[in-house]
Amino acid sequence: MEIQLWREILDPYSLAVNELIVKFNHIIEEYRRKGSYSPIELVTGRVKTISSILEKAQKKNIALDDIEEKIDDIAGIRIICQFVEDIYKVVDIIRHRSDMTIKSEKDYIEKMKKSGYRSYHIIVYYDVETLKGSKRLQVEIQIRTLAMNFWATIEHSLQYKYKQNIPEHIRKRLSSAAEAILILDREMSVVRDEIMDAQNSFTIKANMVADILNNIQNLYKVANKQEVIKIQDEFFRIYQDGDKEELEKFSKNIDLIAQQYRAQSLH
Repeated sequence: MEIQLWREILDPYSLAVNELIVKFNHIIEEYRRKGSYSPIELVTGRVKTISSILEKAQKKNIALDDIEEKIDDIAGIRIICQFVEDIYKVVDIIRHRSDMTIKSEKDYIEKMKKSGYRSYHIIVYYDVETLKGSKRLQVEIQIRTLAMNFWATIEHSLQYKYKQNIPEHIRKRLSSAAEAILILDREMSVVRDEIMDAQNSFTIKANMVADILNNIQNLYKVANKQEVIKIQDEFFRIYQDGDKEELEKFSKNIDLIAQQYRAQSLH
């Protein structure tokens, strides 16, 4: 197949990956803007290389004319979560979206692979708009924890190095590491609520500080400069003291001041 034809085939998949990364990142931002914990920590994506597609087609005896139908992971999205519980929340989010249709699901967390591999796989149909019109593609979405992703990345590299024939002594080490990852994920789930509270508290404070600084910046445009400097100095004092309740009170007061100046400008 000519290189140009491969480009025509793979370009829509690149578009799908880019669009889905943006959409899942937007979900993260929506949670954080509300001051809520996001079940999604990180999103990445890739399109299979031509050599990987050819290798898979040869391995599974797939004709080149059938690769788009029979190879369902040409486009891949990887969603990383902090906790196992988050994985199933993300699965539920995907199930309720109208811009993608689930073709199949495989839960390698409840039913771990013999190698020790754990992840949740979903194949979805996703439509992209091209110069030739709408095109429906298959996209694989892998959802896993940070710990699972670390193990899977190492295992994938070793599989590539040894061409699927990892030496037994290394395989045993990988199996032991997989068990350790399983224990780590379970231990993290035990303290999940405490970690989420800490992260939510940090996010709320960060958003509050951003709003305060934005209000101060806007006040410089409309208020007396000396008054704004006093407000700014008061903010730095409260921020350094680290009193959350006092910071919340200050944030409400500066919101009222900013609203008063906005009202004055309208008149």
